[in-house]
Amino acid sequence: MTTLTPIDAQSLARKLKSRELTLIDIREPDEYAREHIDGAVSLPLSRLEAGHVALRGATPVAFTCRTGMRTNSNCDRLAAHVGEPAYVLDGGLDGWKKAGLATNADRKAPLEIMRQVQITAGSIVVAGAILAATVNPAFIWLSAFIGAGLVFAGSTGWCGMAKMLAVMPWNRKAA
Repeated sequence: MTTLTPIDAQSLARKLKSRELTLIDIREPDEYAREHIDGAVSLPLSRLEAGHVALRGATPVAFTCRTGMRTNSNCDRLAAHVGEPAYVLDGGLDGWKKAGLATNADRKAPLEIMRQVQITAGSIVVAGAILAATVNPAFIWLSAFIGAGLVFAGSTGWCGMAKMLAVMPWNRKAA
């Protein structure tokens, strides 16, 4: 079975420059659009498995995500789609930047959907707590409702707030 070998940012940069390997970013498209390593191919883990994609070609493959946690926790799943040698970037995109290497960043791209969910849910919970303390204790149910929604999203993988935010005008691609 293929194993993914950790690779540091500088070594990966040299291999990318000499076109010795293909870098695959397994984050979701909204994360990739906001910032990615130049030359990285966007192939979210969800799409990789759903499409039964095999990446066994002439060129070795390296995987990355934002911090390295997603790639490290999915090494076996990723390795099933590639041949030898295969790599995983130490520290992910954050490790790449920490090594002083440049990224392609589009600060005009919307924040990642999950960050938008965190900001929205947190704001509603805080508002519910403040309203419960200052206006009417029944407002605590607003915070409870959002908390229950987060528990549901975490346990099922389906987040209604993320679905709603995804169709907001600022998250739609321009025609």
